[in-house]
Amino acid sequence: MSMWRKGLALSAAAVCAVTLAACGNNSSSGSGSSSKKVVVTMYRPGDPLTNSTEMMKIVNKEIQKQYPNVELQIKPISWGDYGQKFSVMLTSGDGFDLAFANSYSANAQKGGFADMTELIKKYASKAYDEIDPAYWKGVTLDGKIYGFPTNANVFSQEKLVFNGTFTDKYNINVDNVDSLQTATDAMAAFKKADPSINPMAIVKGYHAPTPGWSYPLSNGYPFVVDQSGKDTKVQNPYNLDIMRKNLATLHEWYQKGYVPRDAATSTTQYSLADDTWFGRIETTGPFDYGDTAILNARGGKPVVTKQISQPYKSTADAQMALYVISKSSKHKKEAVEVLNAINTNKKIINTMVWGIEGKQWEFTDKAKGKIKTLPGYKQNTYYGAWMTGNNRNLYTLDSVTDKQIEERDQSIKDTSEAADLGFMPNLDKYKTELTNIANVMSKYSDIINTGTADPVPTINKMNAELKTAGWDTVAKELQSQYDKFLAAK
Repeated sequence: MSMWRKGLALSAAAVCAVTLAACGNNSSSGSGSSSKKVVVTMYRPGDPLTNSTEMMKIVNKEIQKQYPNVELQIKPISWGDYGQKFSVMLTSGDGFDLAFANSYSANAQKGGFADMTELIKKYASKAYDEIDPAYWKGVTLDGKIYGFPTNANVFSQEKLVFNGTFTDKYNINVDNVDSLQTATDAMAAFKKADPSINPMAIVKGYHAPTPGWSYPLSNGYPFVVDQSGKDTKVQNPYNLDIMRKNLATLHEWYQKGYVPRDAATSTTQYSLADDTWFGRIETTGPFDYGDTAILNARGGKPVVTKQISQPYKSTADAQMALYVISKSSKHKKEAVEVLNAINTNKKIINTMVWGIEGKQWEFTDKAKGKIKTLPGYKQNTYYGAWMTGNNRNLYTLDSVTDKQIEERDQSIKDTSEAADLGFMPNLDKYKTELTNIANVMSKYSDIINTGTADPVPTINKMNAELKTAGWDTVAKELQSQYDKFLAAK
């Protein structure tokens, strides 16, 4: 997820106002719901909505037009607590009905989620049919579906984003930028023009671009596969030519002061809206309508973006936002019915994503589904589109043109599926090796990826420690499973 998208996400959902012990499933709600209805609980990460009561009245009225005896109750948990509490819910056998998935592949393999395959076919077939098939490939494990995906950015691409306020002010030309290397002159020009601001927004946790490669175990582990499928070997990303080239550039930038001196340890938030940065890398997809989402996050201030990676429909994007059902849930059927309603009823998803009509937004052209936001459209009055439901059913801001919508649909049609789409390795037998590898990466990842350390000697030291930690053993098993996956396609 990009820096700005996570920032938006922090104001997109709602927070759990009760203790974890009270977060279990109930047949009735303590917030005015009828005991005669089946209350479906949904856990989402994020902050509380100030208009949640009014929003849920509208949402439930629409749900009950289709499913009269079903009521949705959202039980929010803060982003900072969500991962831990989700894990506790799973291990304790909490019978939650719906929850935003965390570590989907690993938890599905452990048997923590209900098998939704037949339930979706029977109770959410319309929603299923309206979602890009790549999503279903990306979430299917051993022929079964354990998570319902949010149809949004089925592919993503990395862009080098320049602060347009500064490119204009200092007349910095970025026309020919298509990589980190070709951005060096622009970084130098900005550093000379305004030495008080860090040219590149890089902090702890940043990973250097590896365009064209997927991380089947997440980028916290040094294993990648070629998305194009031309190379089928499991590789160490830090040995790839493109990675070493980008790391060398980042180290050069660090030495010249284009990267913050404390980048490897800093948790500074470089908000897109603030002019505290000159360059940064962001991830966008088709429903971001080119640079529209970045511009919105900038508050309308100018940006110049340059694409630096080729997009693929990937497992990571397919699993970006999933809703799962506990295997202990007593309301599996009703939970899937709620998902069907959210993903097919336009009034539901637009109320959840845009807020209350007349307060947060209004139509500018109802026939075309064009809207504009109102002064009441503020933080904590809406849920993030990327993690709510089928984005194809969303109204669009009147600033989004018909041409942009056509380009969105064409780009989705034209973008290839990654060779590893749907590859979800099972490495339960190698927990010791994975723990050791993670410990090595925690020592080296930040100093290497931020450009702080000289990459070649540092990678050599890291690789020696990775070998001792069991990298070869894990790579061999990954390779075996990946070969079988490719052979079965």
